Amino acid sequence: MTYIPQSDLLADKTILVTGATSGIGRVAAKTYAAHGATVLLLGKRTDALEAIYDEIVDSGYPEPGIVVLDLATQNISDLQQLGDVILERYGKLDGLLHNASILGDRVPVETYDLNTWAKVMHVNFTNVCYLTRILLPLLRLAPNASVIFTSSSVGAAPRAYWGAYAVSKYATEGFAKLLSEEMENASDIQVNILNPGSTRTKMRAAAFPNEDPNTVVSAESLMPLYLYLISNDCVENGQTFDRQWSGLE
Repeated sequence: MTYIPQSDLLADKTILVTGATSGIGRVAAKTYAAHGATVLLLGKRTDALEAIYDEIVDSGYPEPGIVVLDLATQNISDLQQLGDVILERYGKLDGLLHNASILGDRVPVETYDLNTWAKVMHVNFTNVCYLTRILLPLLRLAPNASVIFTSSSVGAAPRAYWGAYAVSKYATEGFAKLLSEEMENASDIQVNILNPGSTRTKMRAAAFPNEDPNTVVSAESLMPLYLYLISNDCVENGQTFDRQWSGLE
């Protein structure tokens, strides 16, 4: 199936994108803005967030919001404050793209540094749960709200030496499926998992330093699927998608 989105597909929608300063998150944020959304850019570096903010505004798209938040160090009260600010300024939340994650080490569990393990789990899983829980009331205020969990092939089937990253993505998929079942008959919120596969990002380069980046797809090529899942066109809930769905390979 090839999905061709309308240019105003996301008009009047407010969408929060975590990990918005690089990789898939950055491309998704710009793509959502290009299709009419007010995008809330969440990242830990102010300068990087301001750079993408300027790109969006200079392109004539809706003015985005900047959320400076380090998911490795913040606490629950910080996330609750974010929810309060979104409610006050925007009145609702139409979409949530969980994209922020860190790789950690690629070593055997037996030698894995426990502080690194805890940090990876906190960023990739624990705070995904916390942020989703806190923002659910705002998502309920929007018609046809969507939550997308960006996963990985090692989240679907953990592989040796992928350590906390694989475990965190596996746990996130479990949380997403749990949430989708709870939302099925209790709200209009759609919850889905997206495994983008091998994509040309800094994280991919760190995981496979000897790989030719030209042999993997760009983040831009994935955007039809990211657009579909966050839009009113999406009718699925509790599903796992990969890029083959939209004819990207």
